[in-house]
Order: sequence, then structure tokens, then C-alpha cells
Amino acid sequence: MAVLVIVARPPAEATVAATAASAGPPGDDGSAPDISGMSARERFDRLYNRVMRAAQTGDEASVARFTPMALMAYGQLDSLDADARYHAALLEVHSGDIAGPSALADTILAQQPGHLFGYIIRGTVARWQQDAAAQDRAYAGFLEHYGAEMKAARPEYADHRVSVEEFHRQALAARSSRPGT
Repeated sequence: MAVLVIVARPPAEATVAATAASAGPPGDDGSAPDISGMSARERFDRLYNRVMRAAQTGDEASVARFTPMALMAYGQLDSLDADARYHAALLEVHSGDIAGPSALADTILAQQPGHLFGYIIRGTVARWQQDAAAQDRAYAGFLEHYGAEMKAARPEYADHRVSVEEFHRQALAARSSRPGT
């Protein structure tokens, strides 16, 4: 019985590809976009964007439906950069996972010391866990590296400018509210 279920299911990549098609905007004629030439990264990015749009509008059903598919697409990537890891970490946080995003933050910082996404992820996890000390450490690390990292002009910072600047604002506010600063 189990063998029939496994055989009857489409391959994971086909499932992700089909879902990615429905995750994006329709074509000009209302049809699903053509994904035949879409790379694994494009599918992952499309699903990530779908989940983030749903989260921003409070559409928890879509978040719950598309997050596992987006994470499956992440698992199919042949190369990972800080941006992909950042996206995966945010998806995992939305699914209630805390260990996964923490590991991704550690990986980002191990591969690119001072990368702001590592601190943003750590701060986000700390906020979800209501761990003020960990959040302060994330803010401090972020502020310590902010100037140099912004001068590096990484494309992922431009792509996530609003998130980077919001975390910067929060970090500055937290630092100014500490006694003795």
C-alpha cells in the first residue's frame, strides 16, 4: 500500500515546480506563468515571495500551505548563499521552527563574518523566544558590523533594504534605552 502511494506521487521537484507556477502572478491572459525555464532558485524565490506576501496580509492558510513547499525548493538548490539562507530562516520562523533559523544564522556568520543577515536572524529568533539578552547580543553584533557591511554594498542588502533598515532602527533604539548609553 505504501509503495503505491510513493509511486503515485509526483517527484518532489515536479511538485515544487508546479507549486511555483501557482505561487506567482498569472500571465497576461490569466494563465499560470510558464515555469519550464525556471531554475531551482527562481522557484524557491517565487515560493518565498508567496509566503511573505501571505504573512504580510495575515493569510495563515497560504503561509501554512506554501512554507513546506518553499522549504522543499530550498533543499533542491545546488548552491546556497546568505540570501537563500536568510529566506529559508524566515520561512522556518514562520513555521514555528527556532533551531533551523539559528543554525542558518550561524552558517551565514561562519561563512561571511559580520554579515548582517546572521544578526537579523538571531534577533528575530530571540524576539520569538522572548530572550532579551540574546536579542541585545544580536543588536550589538549588527551595530558593530553595520558600517563596514553597508560599505560592502552587498546586493542582498539592497534587496532587503527595508528589513535591514528596520532592524538597524530597532538596534539603535535598544542601545539608546540601555542605562549608561
